[in-house]
Amino acid sequence: MTVAGPRRGSVLGTDGAIVSKPRSVIRRVLLASLATALAATAGYSALNLGSDAEAAATLPPTHAKFDYQIGGAYTPPSGVQVVTRDRTAAPAAGLYNICYVNAFQVQPGEQGSWASDLLLRDAQGNLVIDEDWGEPLLDLRTADKRTRVAAKVNGWIDQCAAKGYKAIEPDNYDSYERSKNLLTKSQAKAYLTLLATHAHSKNVAIAQKNTVELAADRQSVGLDFAVAEECGQYDECGDYVDHFGNNVIVIEYTNAGRQKACSGFGSTLTIVQRDVDVSTPGTSGYVRKTC
Repeated sequence: MTVAGPRRGSVLGTDGAIVSKPRSVIRRVLLASLATALAATAGYSALNLGSDAEAAATLPPTHAKFDYQIGGAYTPPSGVQVVTRDRTAAPAAGLYNICYVNAFQVQPGEQGSWASDLLLRDAQGNLVIDEDWGEPLLDLRTADKRTRVAAKVNGWIDQCAAKGYKAIEPDNYDSYERSKNLLTKSQAKAYLTLLATHAHSKNVAIAQKNTVELAADRQSVGLDFAVAEECGQYDECGDYVDHFGNNVIVIEYTNAGRQKACSGFGSTLTIVQRDVDVSTPGTSGYVRKTC
């Protein structure tokens, strides 16, 4: 799976030029009936999945050193505790690893791996495409289609769990915003609930990626923590904290956004600045800064 970088519209870059901006919206929600415990030696939060569940999903440590590597895996910088990598990559040894999956749209080049009727089409039969990324949207309009799409994505979750990933980051929760009014928030939540239920059955935590407007539904959907792109840039970090507490990972793409996030939340949240292409060290444009 080729990851082209963060989801974005447009913002001012660090040099004042217009660059693409990640779509600002985190989707996250904690489980119903949860008890949060801080593991003293690891600094992780354990989430009770229910009275009949002995095992627990482990949340990322809060206020941690973090690296966002969805554009390519590399040796994490010294001191990093949490890493996000694409589902096709191996996790980083000895760290808390989050597995990135494009759960609501189809990666370029992967259209042929999906049943044709699971790709969203307009009234003329044309594919509905996320034009920023060239990604067809998945059709979540019926319970049957949501179940079939979830079956495939849950297979990816199984692979992530088998590799040793502790959490899942399902991207494009907000695909309904790009669906030509064909998809709804309710359908997105119903589908993500299927993924969350499956992830928890594998003792894997699951994030809300962006989509701050749905953060209030985190418990009913079953989300555990938030991954918020540019919440500093757009003054949304506090909204995520309102619903997820300090279980929020902030990714900024400009110096100004990082500085705002660090000024308001640098002592409590996990914050990193990356370049918009989330490139690897040694390549042109690589950026990684922290508070």
